[in-house]
Amino acid sequence: MLEKLIVMAVLGSLVIRFATGQWPWVLWLARDTRKAEKHARVLLGVAPGAPREAIIDAHRRLLTQVHPDRGGTNDAVFEANAARDLLLERLGAGNRAVR
Repeated sequence: MLEKLIVMAVLGSLVIRFATGQWPWVLWLARDTRKAEKHARVLLGVAPGAPREAIIDAHRRLLTQVHPDRGGTNDAVFEANAARDLLLERLGAGNRAVR
């Protein structure tokens, strides 16, 4: 019975690989990445395709609200920084550097 389950899992993985061009676990990780990016955009309040300057400005506005000196927490600052870093990383190498 276990052998049948393993064979079915392997065959199912191969079917998904040939149908989509990617392994099922890669598709699963991509889904998680899209969720993280959406969460970052909602947290910073920026639209998809926002330029670098808009992301940086939104990050600064959020930090003024969640900074520990203003009653926020370190965790909120770390989350804001991670959101900014993720969105800037998505822009690509040419858009990350200060101009």
